[in-house]
Amino acid sequence: MAGERRREILQIALEIIADEGYSSLTMRSLARASGMKLGALQYHFRTWEELLRALVALIESQIKSDWTDRGLNDGATVYDIAAFMLEETSAPGDALLNDRLWPQLWAMEQVEPLVSDLLEEVYAEYLKFLITAMEKAGADSPHGEALCLMSMLEGESLFTGEGRRWEKDRGLVRDTILKFVENRYG
Repeated sequence: MAGERRREILQIALEIIADEGYSSLTMRSLARASGMKLGALQYHFRTWEELLRALVALIESQIKSDWTDRGLNDGATVYDIAAFMLEETSAPGDALLNDRLWPQLWAMEQVEPLVSDLLEEVYAEYLKFLITAMEKAGADSPHGEALCLMSMLEGESLFTGEGRRWEKDRGLVRDTILKFVENRYG
């Protein structure tokens, strides 16, 4: 029961970040949005650091779960990884993989060194999978090409995500990225 409540609280925290911006997330605002007193929230997350660690752990866990649910493993191709990253993987109303969340997390990294360190671990694992797939595909520079593709995949939501100027072109951009990957890596 306490584990379920912690997850609900974390989901509310992610929704605050995605909907209102990372600067709106405080222990007090989270307690209020969760319908509890600050002391009750601190029963679940004693410190701000503990909350941040739990948030990033939830994000990492969900990504890994989605990855596994798709049957992706060390044998994933570059195309498989790109398609996964471009997919709408979250359920409606689920802020976890929402394209409004990631730009806020990137901004949060600039002011919260702990978030930066924790997300670096998530990105390092993502990069490792991509490099392995690039090597198998015979890429000339697996590390460089993986970083380039990661930039393209991550930038897609910045430019064509919900509420962005080129949102109407999202399908075109996604199709173009996947066609590029397919032509380059098979």
